[in-house]
Amino acid sequence: MRGTLLTLAAIALYPCAAAAQRSDWNAPFPPHRVVDNLYFVGTQALGTFLVATPDGHILINSDYETTVPVIRASVEQLGFKFEDIKIVLGSHAHDDHMQGDALVKELTGAQVMAMRADVPALRQMRPGGKEHPIDRVLDDGDRVTLGGTTLTAHLMPGHTKGCTSWAIELEEGGQRYQAEIVCSFGILGKLVDNAEYPEIADDYVASFAKARALPVDVFLGSHGFFYDLENKYPKLLARARGEPNPYIDHAGYLRYIDQQEQAFRSALEEQRNAAKTKN
Repeated sequence: MRGTLLTLAAIALYPCAAAAQRSDWNAPFPPHRVVDNLYFVGTQALGTFLVATPDGHILINSDYETTVPVIRASVEQLGFKFEDIKIVLGSHAHDDHMQGDALVKELTGAQVMAMRADVPALRQMRPGGKEHPIDRVLDDGDRVTLGGTTLTAHLMPGHTKGCTSWAIELEEGGQRYQAEIVCSFGILGKLVDNAEYPEIADDYVASFAKARALPVDVFLGSHGFFYDLENKYPKLLARARGEPNPYIDHAGYLRYIDQQEQAFRSALEEQRNAAKTKN
């Protein structure tokens, strides 16, 4: 598992390797409770989460269509019914996070919700010719509520124009915690002279500042390697009564932002220098 996740970490910096590694992205990972009513139901590579409520469930990230059976098995292994999913949310308009939306809707009848700025890209996502369903268009700060649980959409553009991190308040041991399922700060494409996305560099800068200011206790993400899933999960299993939940990791959250911003600034400087040389 360690080798797989380290490879995926490299993919974040070198996205051209993603296609070659895609066959591994559906490798199962043990489903488990993260905190309170938030559960991990993803794979070794893909961060998928279930918010369980008395009125049905919210799924965050449907991933590839081929991942949906893996997600379903994880949901059912936890004792929940996949058909009880009422809402499907996503982190951003890439196949590895939202391609399965149409299939999940077909299987459950759930409402699919997406950030406005990612809608055009989602409309182009048509696995097997299926139209991408969008039942509610979201904007920054919008709330999604089901069964007494509310998630807040935080627009963090850069990786995509509608990249969305999801915030949820959770409780454990009589304490309240703010969780954030981070979208992504990975760099894809041009940061300089990007005709399709001229404001991309400015969006990244604003998103780093916005993310750093959030009061995040529980750090999660759309890929497990963002928040060190492979090391935190064994600690969760081994922790004794009274020991802290390893997913409560504000310092790790800030460290992740720092690392991603440093990578962004290095890439931006390199691309700016290359543009000057070309001109």
